[in-house]
Amino acid sequence: MKLSVLDQSPLRRGGSAEQAFAETLALAQHVEALGYERFWVSEHHGTDALAGSAPEVLLGALGASTERIRIGSGGIMLPHYTPYKVAEVAATLSALNPGRVDLGLGRAPGTDMVTARLLAQNGQPDFSRFPEQTAQLQRILHDHHFQPSLRPQAEIPADVWMLGSSPDSAALAGQLGLPYNFALFINPAMDGRILEYYRHCFQREAGPGRLARPHSCVTVNVLVADTEEQAHYLARSRLVSYLKFISGKTDTEICHPDEAAIYPLSPQEEAFATQRMASSAIGTAEQVKEKLLSLAKEYGADELMTVTICYDFEDRKRSYQLLAEAFEQE
Repeated sequence: MKLSVLDQSPLRRGGSAEQAFAETLALAQHVEALGYERFWVSEHHGTDALAGSAPEVLLGALGASTERIRIGSGGIMLPHYTPYKVAEVAATLSALNPGRVDLGLGRAPGTDMVTARLLAQNGQPDFSRFPEQTAQLQRILHDHHFQPSLRPQAEIPADVWMLGSSPDSAALAGQLGLPYNFALFINPAMDGRILEYYRHCFQREAGPGRLARPHSCVTVNVLVADTEEQAHYLARSRLVSYLKFISGKTDTEICHPDEAAIYPLSPQEEAFATQRMASSAIGTAEQVKEKLLSLAKEYGADELMTVTICYDFEDRKRSYQLLAEAFEQE
């Protein structure tokens, strides 16, 4: 079972973007040494909890900082851009880092609609064109007869992935013959048959950039510590940040776990937190390994991607180390 990382460059209370990006680069080197398969970075706008608004820029730095691990976007929010420009970015990254670039694509705005309108070329976001844009991007990257020809033309094009958290994205990934990464950490309430639906929708047709068979990954919220109690103590910082975010508050930076421990939750928030944590993998290395393998079996996933957010960077590194060591014992 391949293990990978999605990093969102979290901003801690009192920290800075410079610190968050330095930690992202250091984390990529750390998990590469531990043997992780992929290291992806996300795209979010207008939030004080996550620094990564330009994954295409961050990927350039990641490529220069690492040697083997696949690097990728988790993802590029394609409706904000033109497919041709995204293809140029992907081709440039692929020329700089041959054979190790993944281009994960998403339909969601990655922000509130006020910010989304500022990102849109005409001030009116159009998410309905996402299937058309994705298909065009596939052709630009992989069809050498496409005109005008893509420049630069990387010898090994980026692998395009479909990202999503709904049946719509699963169906589109299947129809376009793309690998699919299901964001369980975003939509933990999704029916466990979502990847079965993706495989059902998969169209085995020859074409530029299409897979011969379906391939899937599930991304899970993970935190590993030496004890179960410590893991839940550290994980609560991310939970409090998320609850503040969905309630429209602005102070969503990752707070210290002591502060998170005493942050009051309403009965509704407690119920919501319990529901979200049900599909997270939090605990000791063996507990988390067991939960991840159970989720992979339940969903029928070929790979697992993990996202770990906590206040202290050393705790984040330790979590990935403990997880890698547990899976090495397979």
